[in-house]
Amino acid sequence: PLSELAFVGAGLGAALGGQRPIVEVMTVNFSLLALDQIVNTAATLRHMSGGQFSVPVVIRMATGAGRQVAAQHSHSFEAWYAHVPGLRVLAPATVEDARGMLGRALAHPDPVVIFEHAGLYNLEDDLPEPWDADIRAARVRRPGRDVSLVTYGGCLPKTLAAAGLLAKEGVDAEVVDLRVLRPLDTATLVASVRKCHRVVVVDEGWRSGSLASEVITRLVEQAFYDLDAPPARVCTEEVPIPYARHLEEAALPQPEKIVAAVRALMGAAP
Repeated sequence: PLSELAFVGAGLGAALGGQRPIVEVMTVNFSLLALDQIVNTAATLRHMSGGQFSVPVVIRMATGAGRQVAAQHSHSFEAWYAHVPGLRVLAPATVEDARGMLGRALAHPDPVVIFEHAGLYNLEDDLPEPWDADIRAARVRRPGRDVSLVTYGGCLPKTLAAAGLLAKEGVDAEVVDLRVLRPLDTATLVASVRKCHRVVVVDEGWRSGSLASEVITRLVEQAFYDLDAPPARVCTEEVPIPYARHLEEAALPQPEKIVAAVRALMGAAP
């Protein structure tokens, strides 16, 4: 299970030839109390020391909503950290990635922030043999030809579910899991758009200043003439996350919202 990964960290660090710190932040909102240490110190020391020092720390934090823990414990701040040079930002959405990315992060010489969506902690799966997960590239989770659905973290299962619903309507959706939020694997995104010619970005962050905004901007910059319709995004509503279950579900991206966005996009004239 994803929830057991914290216990393998020390062993992985020892296997790499030395102990490396793994900091666990219970939920991402608590990391705001450590922004100076993470953003103003760990992310900058290699640059400020002219390459003489590095900060090989791994920071794991639970992120995301959907568990009725209300407005103060349901944030998705991935875009905040992905904004910062000097950090590597990961968002595993499968058991294989969560296990493999942790080992790769421990071997990395610079600070790595791992966002683990709390809604995925009960996931169980068998690890393939051999198993591995790099911390550089996005991954196509479902190939398709009609529309690219780009997402990460807790929205991956919802996006795959939406792709299944779209398949029943004759729409072949490709699902791209970003996995690595900084640095973004722009090449994989552009390749998907050049094949599918339409794109919807699904992001649990709020729409304003979201990671979805950055993804769409890069695609417009690098694949504008490959698009047959304007890029679309499905994000969390611009409200603090409600406590009530029905309101929380209404605020978050859901498969039905993704399907509706794709339907609107497929109706746009090329």
